Amino acid sequence: MPVAVSATLAANEALEDRRRAGLPVLPLAFGEAGLNVHPSLERELAAAAGRGAYGPVAGSAALRGAAAGYWRRRGLRADPDLVVAGPGSKPLLYALLLAIGGSVVVPRPSWVSYAAQTRLMGTEPIFVATRPGEGGVPDPDALPEVVARARAAGQPVRSVVVTIPDNPTGTLARPETVRRLCEAARALDLIIIADEIYRDLVFDQGAGFPSPARVAPERTVITTALSKSLALGGWRIGVALLPEELSGLRDRLAAVASEIWSSASGPVQEAAAYAFREPAEIVDRIAASRRLHATVATAVAERFADAGARVAMPQGGFYCYPSLDEPAFADLGDRFGVKTDTDLAEFLLDEYGVGVLPGSAFGDHPEALRLRVATSLLYGETHEEREAALLTPDPLTLPWIADALERATEVLTDLSSSVREPVPISA
Repeated sequence: MPVAVSATLAANEALEDRRRAGLPVLPLAFGEAGLNVHPSLERELAAAAGRGAYGPVAGSAALRGAAAGYWRRRGLRADPDLVVAGPGSKPLLYALLLAIGGSVVVPRPSWVSYAAQTRLMGTEPIFVATRPGEGGVPDPDALPEVVARARAAGQPVRSVVVTIPDNPTGTLARPETVRRLCEAARALDLIIIADEIYRDLVFDQGAGFPSPARVAPERTVITTALSKSLALGGWRIGVALLPEELSGLRDRLAAVASEIWSSASGPVQEAAAYAFREPAEIVDRIAASRRLHATVATAVAERFADAGARVAMPQGGFYCYPSLDEPAFADLGDRFGVKTDTDLAEFLLDEYGVGVLPGSAFGDHPEALRLRVATSLLYGETHEEREAALLTPDPLTLPWIADALERATEVLTDLSSSVREPVPISA
């Protein structure tokens, strides 16, 4: 089935084209962590560079053991024999969908690849809306009826995907919502695929993390990677944890992996094993990046709210998800010909050099004028700038970040039809 280039990657390439042409850009489209690789990980990778042989399909014993320890320290049961590694969490997710088969329930909105990968399997994704301020988890009250309707139409619905915390909204579902989702999944006999790649970037680490694996451990598969917490997107390494009750699925997943990627990069696995063992220097680096992400994402969300957009306070990751379907922007159609979120994203890029993604790329309704705003490429263009952003007590005072925030304010002021009272940021 034909699938377009990922919206996030396409937007990043469009911004790079503008940058190469010497045009100014404000990069708010690409969900890259935007920080430097920690020196200890460079060291571990270099030390393992000579390991060029194929490894076990499921991953090295060192990586699987380290990943299992990572999850056990978070209170989950984790057997290294039930961990599968792959070249990034994205191919792992696709391999899981192939191994499970059938139709897939995904949140509306949700990360672009869930729906795309479902279509690659030859079936349409089954969208279920999320609750306001609780992105990433389909509304558990709506799930039974939607699944029943799909099954009555001949769709063999077998799994549901959740993202905790969420991309695109940057929000975190409440524990009660996750608990009820798990109950519904159990009643409907659905496997839960919990994408927890942003888990360590939840801003409030004191709050309990609502992993479905705590409520429905027998049917929850967790995926994660180091691309967000440690800015290793280009290294392409991810891991999945399956429960003992789904050991057969683990074997099918490994079989799919054997036909797609054979084994993940050996040197990268060694470095990833080091990271998942969580030495103090890695824990400190993730904590520093979490503080930076929280500061800048919140500041950007506040700029949108001040301009009259409706936006939920980000709670994790480096995203916010403003809606411009508000009175302050009521005349965007008359003034600029903007009727849909795609029109709006294209106008912002062409007119202002601002890269954002339309909510419809995440399955949302085009007329809602929602945008996925990624803030993590504002940290700097050089190694020195990114280190300064990570280490300074107040990154918003750094000239390049302050300039980016000022530019965002200027653009939003220009879009707004008049000066209005700010829309409060919702909790």
